[in-house]
Amino acid sequence: MTQAIRITQFGGPDELKLVEVPVGEPGPGEVRIRHHAVGINYIDTYHRSGLYPNPLPLTPGQEGAGVIEAVGAGVTHLAVGDRAAYAGGPLGAYAQARVMPATAVVRLPDAIAFDTAAALMLKGLTAQYLLRRTLPQAGLKAGDAIVFHAAAGGVGLIACQWARHLGLRLIATAGSDDKCALALAHGAAHAINYRREDVAARVRELTGGRGVNVVYDGVGKDTFEASLDCLAPLGLMVSFGNASGKVPPVDIGLLAAKGSLHLTRPTLFTHIATREAVQAAADELFAVVQSGAVQIEVQRRYALADAASAHRELESRQTVGAGVLVLG
Repeated sequence: MTQAIRITQFGGPDELKLVEVPVGEPGPGEVRIRHHAVGINYIDTYHRSGLYPNPLPLTPGQEGAGVIEAVGAGVTHLAVGDRAAYAGGPLGAYAQARVMPATAVVRLPDAIAFDTAAALMLKGLTAQYLLRRTLPQAGLKAGDAIVFHAAAGGVGLIACQWARHLGLRLIATAGSDDKCALALAHGAAHAINYRREDVAARVRELTGGRGVNVVYDGVGKDTFEASLDCLAPLGLMVSFGNASGKVPPVDIGLLAAKGSLHLTRPTLFTHIATREAVQAAADELFAVVQSGAVQIEVQRRYALADAASAHRELESRQTVGAGVLVLG
């Protein structure tokens, strides 16, 4: 048996309950991992609320780090005692231990602490597929300007640092002066307080009226049209999250009217669907972290039993940086 957070009906943070559940032995292609830390991500609130529905009862969470306790038949890239981390696979990370497919699990370098890894994997792999694989027609080169919304969040602060490392001029948006200052401190070239400024007008000003070739938008409904207005002709709108709610249905004629724009709604899990893909992405992520170009700051730590409090704080949109559940 192991302790885990379960929900039996969709709803608010109070639906997150600490219970005892059986953990079992790994079957073929599976491992059992004992978590030292588990990542808390905004997508977890979608699973809890039912915005992204899953069968109930449900243990949330898609990101963790710990030690491999048992290995099923056919698993060759991991062994008992290995330090390991993952993002993706089936839900179930909010637990002391779990059995899961080995495909998403990678060995964790000794230089990266468990709580850092738990705050790193999902957000860092997201930044990796956005900045390295979700690109405008002509790609991105040093000196190019890009817009990144919610840049003081977990993904955003990684993106600010990684963009600086790549020589990109990241224009950050955030909802307060303090959050703008945090984005600037992490490598953003410019920061726009969207509560006080017209984002599209300011982006045009910063780019000499042209706009940018790509906008990365994890906010959703509240920023969608402004994001389109930030783009240069043939620009790419990357809508990768719904922190403010789902984007309403789009008249594709709007893309024509605003300059033959491109629109994509990618997910991390498409990009790490195979063992080879997740390993390549993790290798690049670990390398940029170990180089010091990207530093992960865990701002909030909670006990497993305090998962509901963690969700309340996350949904208040007053948090900055990354939070984790600490289990050992």
